[in-house]
Amino acid sequence: MAKFSPDEYRHEGNAVSLLNYHFVFIPKRRKKVLTGAIAERLQQIICDVCNENRWRIIAMEIMPDHVHLFINAKPTDNPSQIMNKIKRRASCFLRKEFPELLKLPTLWTPSYFVSTAGNICTETVKHYIAQQRK
Repeated sequence: MAKFSPDEYRHEGNAVSLLNYHFVFIPKRRKKVLTGAIAERLQQIICDVCNENRWRIIAMEIMPDHVHLFINAKPTDNPSQIMNKIKRRASCFLRKEFPELLKLPTLWTPSYFVSTAGNICTETVKHYIAQQRK
């Protein structure tokens, strides 16, 4: 994963922006299924989707029962589109590659948390996400 400065402005066509989103999303019934090979593959899938859409990953932590994702997005992409693309691809691929996930009616809950973070509180969010593993 390439290093990206969260305070770096994005220049896209006619717009200059700094849109950093902190997402948290969970598996259905908050099951602790995001471990081992599943977590590693989920990280790859998220990176692929972000690269394809030119979203920059600032920080990511995959916990057994939830995911923290902090990204910089283009002004033309709204948070619901971002979550929809990531969850859809992850669900499709993970359920095909890991049959044990088929026990859940769906991989993800339809809900998620999102907040915006400007350059003032970016370090706070990064620190919070980094502390999740400890």
